[in-house]
Amino acid sequence: MKIDKNIIKELTDYLNEFNLTEIEYTDKDTKIKVSKSNPNNSNQSVSVAASSSTLAEEKPKAISGTEVKSPIIGTAYLSPEPGAKKFSEIGKKIKKGETVMIVEAMKTMNHVPSTADGIIKEICVEDGQPVEYGQTIIIVE
Repeated sequence: MKIDKNIIKELTDYLNEFNLTEIEYTDKDTKIKVSKSNPNNSNQSVSVAASSSTLAEEKPKAISGTEVKSPIIGTAYLSPEPGAKKFSEIGKKIKKGETVMIVEAMKTMNHVPSTADGIIKEICVEDGQPVEYGQTIIIVE
């Protein structure tokens, strides 16, 4: 698959011009998504993801452990405030009911409790990332 670099450049220019964090372009069997990792950082990094329906489908990863899912649509935060100690870190022991993350929706901070005792195996979202209802945010083993 050959991707037109001019499209990526143009999408990146739109990100900066309109102060966007993410933009997506779809044309027939090609899909290009350009996003900034942190719009408030002066050293902005831009990531580009491209896919094509002609590419082989990715096999879903086998998940072992208990999935903690987002109870609402919103923005996930790993700590109670910027610079504070994170609720969850890989390898940390947690108990059922302990807060593993905050999901902010409509200016309301919703604490997400662990659904099981165990050790955090994987954190599936980044700080400040949008999450969907039912999306896996943490895996506890």
